[in-house]
Amino acid sequence: MGQALFQTDIPVLKPLKQGKVRDIYDLGDQLLLVATDRISAFDVVMPNPIPDKGKILTRISLFWFDVMASIVDNHVITSDVDRYPEPCGAYKDILQDRSMLVKKARPLPVECVVRGYISGSAWQTYQKSGEVCGIKLPSGFRESDPLPEPIFTPSTKAESGEHDVNISFEAVVDRVGRETAERIKTLSLAIYQKGAALAAEKGIIIADTKFEFGFDGEQLILIDEALTPDSSRFWPKATYRPGGPQSSYDKQYLRDYLLSLDWDKTPPAPSLPEEVINNTRQKYIDALKSLVGSQHGL
Repeated sequence: MGQALFQTDIPVLKPLKQGKVRDIYDLGDQLLLVATDRISAFDVVMPNPIPDKGKILTRISLFWFDVMASIVDNHVITSDVDRYPEPCGAYKDILQDRSMLVKKARPLPVECVVRGYISGSAWQTYQKSGEVCGIKLPSGFRESDPLPEPIFTPSTKAESGEHDVNISFEAVVDRVGRETAERIKTLSLAIYQKGAALAAEKGIIIADTKFEFGFDGEQLILIDEALTPDSSRFWPKATYRPGGPQSSYDKQYLRDYLLSLDWDKTPPAPSLPEEVINNTRQKYIDALKSLVGSQHGL
C-alpha cells in the first residue's frame, strides 16, 4: 500500500478545478485529470483519503473506456505519462497510474444515471410515490429487485458539498435540448447494458451507475469516469438476495457507516476510523480484481 494522495500541487501547471475526487489542470487545448484518493459520500468529501483509490478508479475507467469504444468515443488521449507534454514528466511519481491526458470537452450539466435494480434513492422514492424520476413503476417491488428493463433516471450535477437532485427526462430536455437528451439517454442505456452483461460474467451485478458526457467540437463523447465503484453500485452475484440492502464492492459500505452516526450529511464530514478506511480500500480492490483481473502495484 502506497502513501495516500489527498490532493495534488503541481505549481508549474495551471489548476482549473478541484472536483470531489479529481484535480484538473488546464494544458491549453487539453486537460490533465488526476484521480486522487479522496472519497465523497452524500456529495461531501471525507477528511480521510482511501489509499490507492485513485489508481483503482483510473485503471477501471480505462478498461471500460476501451470496452465501450464501439458504442461511443471518449475523452482519453493517453494515460502514458511519458507521452504527456512538458513539464508533466517532472511529476511522474505523482501522475503515474492515476492520471489521464484528455480532450477538453464541454461537459453537459446533467448526470446520466441508469438503474437496472431498485436501490438507494430510487427505492426511497418508489416507496413514497411508486415513481422514479417521473417514471411510473409497477407495484410490488422489493428493495434490490431487478427492474423489468433498465431505466434512465438523470440528476443535476452538484458542486462539491451540494447534493445531486433527481430530475425528469423533460428537465434534461430543458437543459440540453431534445436531440442531445435523446442521444445521451440512448448512449447511457447502451453502455450500461453492455457493461452489466460483461460484469455479470465476472461475478458482479451493476445495480446502477452514472455517466457524464460532453461535446468535443460537434461530437458527443463520454467523459470523466466509467462504471467505477465511485459511480456505480457493484453487488457480488454470489451473495445477491433481493428484499433488502446488498453487500457491495463500492462506497455503500462507507455510506452505511456514516448513516450509523449522528451526522447531517453536510460539511464538515466526520473523520473515518482506520477499519473503515481499510475495508473501503479492500472493496475497491475486489472490484478491480473481478473486473480487470489484476491488482498489480497495489
